[in-house]
Amino acid sequence: DIVRLLFEPPPAPPGRGGFCFWESVNRSVIAYSQKMVAVLWLIAPFGWMEMTSGRFHPIIVGLGAAFLLLAHSIVLAIEFAVVHRQHHGHLIHPTCASKLVRAWFFESVISLRVFLWDQAFRSRAVSDNLLDSAGQRSVLLIHGYLCNRGFWNPWMRKLRSLGIPYCAITMKPTFGSIDDAVEVIDAAVREVTYATGLAPLVVTHSMGGLSLRAWMRKYSADDRVHHVVTIASPNHGAWLARFAGNRTTRQIRIGSPWLKDLERNEPSSRYGRFTCFYGNCDNVVFPMEMATLPGADNRHVESSAHIQMAMREEVFRETIRLLDVPSVLVC
Repeated sequence: DIVRLLFEPPPAPPGRGGFCFWESVNRSVIAYSQKMVAVLWLIAPFGWMEMTSGRFHPIIVGLGAAFLLLAHSIVLAIEFAVVHRQHHGHLIHPTCASKLVRAWFFESVISLRVFLWDQAFRSRAVSDNLLDSAGQRSVLLIHGYLCNRGFWNPWMRKLRSLGIPYCAITMKPTFGSIDDAVEVIDAAVREVTYATGLAPLVVTHSMGGLSLRAWMRKYSADDRVHHVVTIASPNHGAWLARFAGNRTTRQIRIGSPWLKDLERNEPSSRYGRFTCFYGNCDNVVFPMEMATLPGADNRHVESSAHIQMAMREEVFRETIRLLDVPSVLVC
């Protein structure tokens, strides 16, 4: 079973039309790379101890092993320190040490589960649920940067238990332009609309919000969605993107030409279809206002980090409530 989880290629999902090939390819890239990271993360401390045992003081050996296991938490701690510098004097939602430590702890735990388990090994564990869904409003789930559909496993389990139809996609490319994802989104919207007869509620996390907005810009697709929810999305960019150099992250930099062009080509009325969840403890999208949109229903989530925000029960609950709100009232 372990060998199968590590090396079995994921089959193309049934009934996915024109985007199943690229979805399968990108899910493989993300899943395989994160499987390798998971394996290395587990064996690195043992390798370190094997190489250094008897050569260094036991305290040094133990500290080295702990550093390898907790390296991701150390990186997160640096991010939260920067967040505190940005937000501690905020007039409405200031941060404090206790809130940041709490967010750091939960983000350290949740990120391991998401990247090294759900996405690496369980991206196919929960299938889409669109059968016999005619007349029911569906939820379309769109992930963010360096993710695949496995990110939404907790949401898909909850939606299935509630009898709500849903579809979660894996976008391509991983490091290309954000615009290259619009065809995958368009095919998914067509599929869920055909299955239900209704425009979907679209839920996005992080970069997925920008991908959805790029799709709406290309197809003038306001009427093809019931409502849009962005969770911790860099709607105006992200400060951290300045430290990465691939094409995607260059587009996410605050004030980038891509973002300016996107905003310039969006009608002011479009944002009325959006609910934007943002938070003062988001360790990726800050300053926090970068995750809001003018005219949208902007909702602050207290003491919640970037990935953690998507897993908060109140975010799920308030999002599902939008399924029953008429479009004329949502917009």
